[in-house]
Amino acid sequence: MSGVVSGFTVIFIVVGVGYLLGRTRVLGESAHEVLSRLVFFVCTPALLFHSLVTSDLSVIFSKTLVIAGGSALVIGVVYVLVARLWLHRHIPELAIGGLAASYVNSVNLGLPIAIFVLDDASFIAPLLLFQILIYSPIALITLDLTVTDPALGHASRSATLRDAVVAPLTNPIVLGGVAGLTVSALGRQPPTAILEPMRMLGNASVPCALLAFGLSLTGVAVFKKGESPRRDIALATVLKIVAMPVLVYIIARWGFGETGHDLFAQVVIAALPTAQNVLVYSTRYRRAQILARDTALITTLGSIPAIAVIALLLA
Repeated sequence: MSGVVSGFTVIFIVVGVGYLLGRTRVLGESAHEVLSRLVFFVCTPALLFHSLVTSDLSVIFSKTLVIAGGSALVIGVVYVLVARLWLHRHIPELAIGGLAASYVNSVNLGLPIAIFVLDDASFIAPLLLFQILIYSPIALITLDLTVTDPALGHASRSATLRDAVVAPLTNPIVLGGVAGLTVSALGRQPPTAILEPMRMLGNASVPCALLAFGLSLTGVAVFKKGESPRRDIALATVLKIVAMPVLVYIIARWGFGETGHDLFAQVVIAALPTAQNVLVYSTRYRRAQILARDTALITTLGSIPAIAVIALLLA
């Protein structure tokens, strides 16, 4: 338990530093964007590559992939059914809401928590690859086929459909993961001259991601009356912070017989908040932006006590 407390203390302090940097604007107006792009294009691919090359390949293609990916799909479908029957939302809003309820923040918070709390980055790798290679393309194609905004235009819609297929193959995190998987499958370690720079860049991923996350928390009002779709946000939040960890516990505990640290890790990952990718998608298609934004921020705050409870019960 002391390791969990220590890990969260480290995370909160660095996020707090990022928040203060944002409030004081010491790094300028574009600090969040620059740090986020550095993490996305350089540091996280390097971290993923190094982690996969130096770990057992069976860890990636394991029950963790089935548990994490399967539970995300189930929760997303549950949101779609409830929001359709209860709130009578249209398909684009259902797609964004389903992602908000189930798409885990596996980079900005997932990797730091996997490293500092779970002491193993490989726990997050299967979910990260599932979301980028499978979940995102499904959502993007659904949005492309159902969004009827004239401003998008036919040419843009065709380009977007192409992007939905091609983007995962050009995503730097995917490329880092695929490269790591390929090298690991070959069974040969790269020379130190290659592994060492990857390790150094990968080590910068966590602190930079936490600083960027702290920067993103400044100056944003959430759940604003008259603007936010409160019922949609509440539904997505409960499913993400409560239902998804419970479902993962049931699947992992009684479906796969997991106990101890492995069970704890699976449930903690499920309790991570909504990823900022969902807001990116909603902005691209001009649908449910407030839902995506507010759910991401509320689940981020809600994940703190949720993970603390999980740690008390399972750590």
